[in-house]
Amino acid sequence: MSVDLELTPKAKRPNGQPCCEPVVYPDVEREQAIRLADVAKALGDPIRLQLVDVLRKHAGEVCVCELVPLFDISQPTLSHHLKRLREAGIVASERRGLWAYYYVVPGALGPLAAWMGDDHDA
Repeated sequence: MSVDLELTPKAKRPNGQPCCEPVVYPDVEREQAIRLADVAKALGDPIRLQLVDVLRKHAGEVCVCELVPLFDISQPTLSHHLKRLREAGIVASERRGLWAYYYVVPGALGPLAAWMGDDHDA
């Protein structure tokens, strides 16, 4: 079965004319997009995702000494991951003597979850 296609010569559009009109525009403003991307990047590592999972499930603050045995990484590497999560505003910590206690910042994941769950097709 053959299909006959009519080919038309390419026409150059005038300078300054768009090639086509956008079908949709972003709903997320630039600043919000930057914030959501920071949170998504911080969660983009499996260890950090698991850390947030543990901290979310724990009732209250978790001592870093309780987190170290859960992962097959060194304490400095774990601290690096926790620092990245703190910088993204996902977790916070409180120092008590020699130890740091970590917890998920209430509402920190809400904007990302809301955006990901937003259904424009409904």
